Amino acid sequence: MKNFKKFAITLAAINALFFVGCSSDDDFTPIEEEPVENTELNGALTSDRILDANLQYSVTGPYLVKSGVKLTIPAGTVIVSQNGTDRYIAVEQGGKIDIQGTSSNPVIMRSEGNSAGDWGGLLLCGKATTTEGVNVTAEVGGLIYGGTDDTDNSGSINYLIIRGAGAQINSESQYNGLTLYAVGSGTSISNVAVIDGADDGIEFFGGTVSASNLYFENNEDDSVDWTEGWNGTITNTYVSHTKPFSTAIEADGDNGNPKVINFTAVSTVDGTALQFKKQSGATFTNIHLSGYSKNVDMKDDGPIENVIVDNTPLTSPEDDVFNGTQVDITGWNWISN
Repeated sequence: MKNFKKFAITLAAINALFFVGCSSDDDFTPIEEEPVENTELNGALTSDRILDANLQYSVTGPYLVKSGVKLTIPAGTVIVSQNGTDRYIAVEQGGKIDIQGTSSNPVIMRSEGNSAGDWGGLLLCGKATTTEGVNVTAEVGGLIYGGTDDTDNSGSINYLIIRGAGAQINSESQYNGLTLYAVGSGTSISNVAVIDGADDGIEFFGGTVSASNLYFENNEDDSVDWTEGWNGTITNTYVSHTKPFSTAIEADGDNGNPKVINFTAVSTVDGTALQFKKQSGATFTNIHLSGYSKNVDMKDDGPIENVIVDNTPLTSPEDDVFNGTQVDITGWNWISN
């Protein structure tokens, strides 16, 4: 009888523990794991996205910011592209980019190999005017650009470094570091460095956008290039050539008379500083050229009076008017990141 009582008590205790355990299980709420950030950038971005500066992102294909969508890139974000022709970031018409770099923490976009021509860089497509018309198809990925809204806004770029761009598109074309297709004046661009690109540092295909505080180092084609009637302004630009290149500035097509204010270009390897094709020209204020074997090349014998320096049209490519004050970049420490 005593053994039976002990058995009954033990059985009751086990049952009690079982029911308590079941009750606890019923009340259990699983902890939801936070979703893992996808650090591969490719395909279409169809909703607003803010990148995480604590992560390193990889461009693994064309990354397309679609119309009505904004891509925000905080200060200090590093984006490393795989090598390849179809590796680039593009903001389509109606899309926006917000690059929020700072002087102490710029945004960096570079290739895995850190070599010229590795990837396609950053492209913006706007709705401003271009001499090519409306809804023009770009040479890159069928992107569409051009319209009638000269105040179009494709976003904001501040403190951005691009390295190793200029991948070959085809036998005729290459990507630039920063390509601006009919981008409008509502877009803000300042403090941009393009270094070691295989083609142009920056190229304007029409549009009205302006930019300031620009640094270009050893881009193998043109540091600054414009065509299709671009008529914005660049202010405080410094170009450094210590390796073979094409030009510091190449202008082509109809003359939109863009403004170039405080422009310095320095070469240790001779070369051509300014080249103007067809009817192109510009109005320069305070330009300093040093070390070039040719300051001005009127490639197609266009009207030299379209090139205006400090309020005076040129009369000859040999005019000695390029001795302005150099742009002081001693405080631009961010370009060495």
